[in-house]
Amino acid sequence: MAGGPSTPELAAAVSNAGGLGSLAGGYSPPAIIREQIRATRALTTRPFQVNLFVPEPPRSAPSHEEIERAQRAVAPFRAEVGLAEPGTPGPFPPFAEQLRVVLEERVPVFSFTFGALPAEDVQALSRAGLVVLGTATTVREARALEAAGVHAIVAQGGDAGAHRGTFLGPPEHGLTGTLALVPQLADAVALPIVAAGGIMDGRGIAAALALGARGVQLGTAFVPSPESGASRAHKDALLARADDDRTTLTRAFSGKPARALRNRFIEEMEGAPVLPFPLQNAMTADLRREAAKAGKSDLLSLWAGQGAPLVRTRPAGELVRDLVRETEEVFARLERGD
Repeated sequence: MAGGPSTPELAAAVSNAGGLGSLAGGYSPPAIIREQIRATRALTTRPFQVNLFVPEPPRSAPSHEEIERAQRAVAPFRAEVGLAEPGTPGPFPPFAEQLRVVLEERVPVFSFTFGALPAEDVQALSRAGLVVLGTATTVREARALEAAGVHAIVAQGGDAGAHRGTFLGPPEHGLTGTLALVPQLADAVALPIVAAGGIMDGRGIAAALALGARGVQLGTAFVPSPESGASRAHKDALLARADDDRTTLTRAFSGKPARALRNRFIEEMEGAPVLPFPLQNAMTADLRREAAKAGKSDLLSLWAGQGAPLVRTRPAGELVRDLVRETEEVFARLERGD
């Protein structure tokens, strides 16, 4: 949800309806994170969370030739939206400063992905009264997060939209589906499990709870909502219902495997040279921004989970209430034996 869909309005609407709204701050400078936290607090008195990206271990910088090859691969698409200069690779905002804002603002819940936060950071957050959640795609990662002292674990199934959170081993080894992953993690660790990936309605919520999850996390389901900051092109592409195989994993936009709706950019970039994350992400940022302005969904990173065909347009608060009602109806039907 980072980079557009996440807004204070969306987080507050979800929290006001009884859910736990979330601000996705991974790409945001510390000052913007602080501003969004305060904007959310102005809209709700209920708890909400902030999510950040844990920096990945340093790797050798790509050579000048590798950067040029990656820039040439993207150049024709940039020309389509009127960008003449090659994209510039760059890093994320400083994580330590982002985390400091979360601590200073005493956000009720903090979640992270792409790694295991050091135990000392988890302890500092806990001492400040924050509930801390980490993201796991395998049992090994869940155990590492438990050892770091987190309070709960988000089980990100392979059907989840956007970036993979795998941090121990290659991402291709962290693609277990949500309904298979949740019971494995629930059996492996003593912490509460939050199911994430492919959940779009009460049926998915009931299934996750039955398999051992204590909660669920939905992203794609909220992208078309009026409170979402996703571009009109992204929302329209999601709502153009299609087959259930229309999502794919791609590195083309960011350098990290992420699940998105298939489009021309993904297909034509297959096999092209790509810089490692987050350099590729920075290099394509202005391309995606200009494509969104022009309504060119074929050049956008249309992040979406495998449940995308089940998406619906509802205000966020109404969708939360619908999800609760649907879940209750599923359990009531099962109890009756219908």
